[in-house]
Amino acid sequence: MTSRPSVLIVTHSGDAEVPDLVARAVEKRGATPCRLDTDRFPMETRIAVRQDSTAPPRWILRQETDEIDLDGIQGVWYRRVAAPRLDEVDEKYRAACRDESRALLLGLFSSLDHARWVDPIARVRQAEHKILQLEVARRVGLAVPDTLTTNDPDDVRRFHEAHGGRIVSKMQHAFAVKDGGAELAYFTRPVPPEDLEKLAGLRYAPMVFQEYVEKDVELRVTVVGERVFAASIESQKSDLARHDWRRDGYGLAGQFRSDRLPPDIESRVLALQRELGLLYGALDFIRTPDGRHVFLEVNPAGEWGWLELQVGLPISGALADLLTGAVRVDRPPPRFGRV
Repeated sequence: MTSRPSVLIVTHSGDAEVPDLVARAVEKRGATPCRLDTDRFPMETRIAVRQDSTAPPRWILRQETDEIDLDGIQGVWYRRVAAPRLDEVDEKYRAACRDESRALLLGLFSSLDHARWVDPIARVRQAEHKILQLEVARRVGLAVPDTLTTNDPDDVRRFHEAHGGRIVSKMQHAFAVKDGGAELAYFTRPVPPEDLEKLAGLRYAPMVFQEYVEKDVELRVTVVGERVFAASIESQKSDLARHDWRRDGYGLAGQFRSDRLPPDIESRVLALQRELGLLYGALDFIRTPDGRHVFLEVNPAGEWGWLELQVGLPISGALADLLTGAVRVDRPPPRFGRV
């Protein structure tokens, strides 16, 4: 039985190695980790909240043989969530049961506002909007590509012409398409002239179009509090990965190398995170052949496990420092406005 754990790790049962890295780092700092697999609730995990007129509410989490008093949570790492597994529930009740389960989880998370969050859910949801990110990045002095987000084919044709036909397309968020049993992702790709006559699909979903930026290397920059970890990949060595290194993720496995940002770029990256109100972020950059750093996007809950396991960047320890209070970094709520 575990009582009064210090750090709650919010994830799901399919998330293997990375939560264990953070859990071990939390334990090394003298705190106790507690993992909540969101897809196991409500079928396997039980949660109870006791409220009465004479005492503060008490939240209890019961999973397997553990009973955990959530009042003792000092830090929350909001990493992943997944829908509950409700296959055995009659289909006509399934959506309603899922909504009730989600409501209780959100109520739990709201009640933990006294804890150190990496990061608060509301900030993650707000900061993940690419249009906002690009504007804030421009405002803090980072170079960003000329970008058009639209559902109007005529705008795309004008944008294509303005950039001499050298543009790429991408989606605003993960755009996974179910095809039989397979899930197909949309990767960044060039837009040749013949595709300008195939834009009817924009009426169903807007897309992002950006000027093509020449690449020397691509960088994944991970920010944890005030610490910045950078790694680079020579994606241009792979024809498949030329426009998006993720298309050849397996082929390029193990080829990321530790890197560094110039001090002025690093300071602007930290300014971006402060403006977004985030303690954590996984940022993508292009370093051009002439040495410029061009910002593409930040994922407020982006993956980093391979950077620690393959490159050796000590990201789990940095996260554990924030979650346990060994390192304290304040992030006031963001205030956005047009400038």
